[in-house]
Order: sequence, then structure tokens, then C-alpha cells
Amino acid sequence: MMPLQAPSPGEKAKITILEGNNMAHKIIIAATFGAVLALSSAASAQQKDQPAGAYQARAMLRNVVTEVKINKEQAFDMFNQGGGRFLDGDIYVFCFNSGNGKFVAMGNANAKDLLGQDVRTLKDATGAAFGQEIYAAGQKPEGDITEVNYLFAKPTDPKPSAKTSFVTKVDDDYACGVGYYK
Repeated sequence: MMPLQAPSPGEKAKITILEGNNMAHKIIIAATFGAVLALSSAASAQQKDQPAGAYQARAMLRNVVTEVKINKEQAFDMFNQGGGRFLDGDIYVFCFNSGNGKFVAMGNANAKDLLGQDVRTLKDATGAAFGQEIYAAGQKPEGDITEVNYLFAKPTDPKPSAKTSFVTKVDDDYACGVGYYK
């Protein structure tokens, strides 16, 4: 086997195939590829059985912010329809006016009655005033993301469940959130 040397200036680099047992190299590469494939298949199957989590909620929130900045009214209509890329299992978007606190968008089919209601009035089944926390998160500087934990009905089940929402101020007028159920 030849020792490796850096090419001199102006000289092209040459790739030298190592002499020796090429079959052993092929077996190692095949085994590594097989292990990666098996692990990714298992992870994919496991992910399908579990509700989408924090990563998906944060990713959706980034898309929400972009849509609102492009066209608020169209974005709110899209969110209220509760479909497409703004509803992923139990993950959905909500938006409110950061001045008066009133909901302008709600992707949860079990919570459409909240449209027009002041977010600050919301309390969960334990009496925790999580709506005030959500409103306060919407008052922080644009781009700051705040986590708020509370109990809330899923789109697929009206029974309150543990939820974490990521909330951010989108512009001077609106704040939005996206949450996931634990």
C-alpha cells in the first residue's frame, strides 16, 4: 500500500484503491447500509403510531408566520378551514389579535366557538388561566417563541388533554400559536 501524499500545486489528486480484501470492505458497507435502513424503517413506523410532537409544531409555526406575513386574511381563512399543511393529526394553528386578544383563526374543529373570543378569558379544566399566558407570549418581541402548557380538547376528542403550545408575535397586530398534545 502506498502512503498518502498531498498533491503538489498544479497536480491533480489521484485516488488510489486500497489493496487488500475488497470483499471485507463490501460486507462492512452492506452491513452498515442494512443497519441504517432497519433503524430508519423502525423509526418511521414508530413515528406513525405516535402523535406529531414538538418538532412538527415548531415547523408548522414557522410556516404560519410566513403565511400571515404574506397575506393575513387569506392565511386566517386557510387556518380556519383546518386542512392542508396547517392541520397535522392533532397539531393545528390558532391566531389572535395581539391588541384586543380576540381569536381570528382556529384550526381545531372542537374549538371553533372561540373565534371572536378574548384569549385572556381561557382557563383549563384545572382552572389554570392559560389564556393569559398565551396572550402575554403574543406581547413579546416578534420572533420570540414561548411555550405554554395547559389542558385542551383535541380536534379528534373533546376531552381535555395535556398540551404544549408554541406562541409568537407575528407582526404588530397578530400573534399565532401551534401546539402538540402529549
